[in-house]
Amino acid sequence: MIIPRLTTFIVAAIGVAVFMVLNLPLPWLLGPIGACLAAALAGLPMKGIGPVNEGMRTILGVAVGATFTPALLVSMMGMWPTLLAIPVMILAIGAVGVPYFHRLWGYDFPTSYYSTMPGGLQDMLVFGEEAGGNVRALSLIHATRVLVIVSALPFILSYIWDADLSNPPGEPASSLPPHEMLLMVASGLIGWLGAKRLGMFGASILGPLILTAALSLLGFLHHRPPAEAIWTAQFFIGMTVGVKYAGITLPEIRRDMMAGLGFCGILIVLTLVFVEALTLLNLSPPMETLLAFAPGGQAELTVLALIVGADMAFVVAHHVLRIFIVILGAPLFARLYKNKP
Repeated sequence: MIIPRLTTFIVAAIGVAVFMVLNLPLPWLLGPIGACLAAALAGLPMKGIGPVNEGMRTILGVAVGATFTPALLVSMMGMWPTLLAIPVMILAIGAVGVPYFHRLWGYDFPTSYYSTMPGGLQDMLVFGEEAGGNVRALSLIHATRVLVIVSALPFILSYIWDADLSNPPGEPASSLPPHEMLLMVASGLIGWLGAKRLGMFGASILGPLILTAALSLLGFLHHRPPAEAIWTAQFFIGMTVGVKYAGITLPEIRRDMMAGLGFCGILIVLTLVFVEALTLLNLSPPMETLLAFAPGGQAELTVLALIVGADMAFVVAHHVLRIFIVILGAPLFARLYKNKP
């Protein structure tokens, strides 16, 4: 167990170094993703560090929660028109995605449904397995979805909006008050464990987010976590995405990965259609809309939103609603289609 984990860590670190030397965007996130993917395809034994990977997400929850202010809460009241577009987009994804996987690629219905739904990876794997789906295929298809979308977005943001992806995601640790840093650590751990005990979906992000937001609104916090902490979170989150390909075989590349890549093309087109429609209706700014509607991983898109200085409340609210709707509907569809071929 130690050797694969050590190999993974070294490979991810090499990825960061390569991205930095080549001056590529988001080296702490995309570097580990790219390097771990390449190593997996080369057959290197790799394994993630589960509790650490999950714990790193608490940093993102704290970072988002610390951005909440009374003025930001007031602004959230005007989001309802774009929030209503989220269930419409999920229905559109389902209407196109399920036939794509079921009829074109020949997957059974549970695998097709849970491969299509843009929810949390772990949740979709659990529900998919309970419904009788192919867990390995689900894992590779969802990993491909996150990989492609998270890798493509930085280049889209830079090309269209000249977004500065070299901005540090926070202040250096040396400039933050020690008591606030301790408070952030405490709110991250307590929020995570408390949300997990309550069975909240996305507990590692949403629990710390809620508790930190309360502390920020009450005036106890005035800073986000330091840049070093957010870079570390990016590193482990990127490594987690890349490791999903560990042990991938040639038949899986030909079927699962190619099916996932094709579906990514469908998702990108649907996302751009919704972004263009909402922008033309003047319901939301285009960059925030893209980050809010892109069906990538919640943690990865939170990182991007933090770095480019997007409206965090807007982006997070839409992703939370998307995941909530998908997870709420998953058990219902599992029962309805349990015996469907």
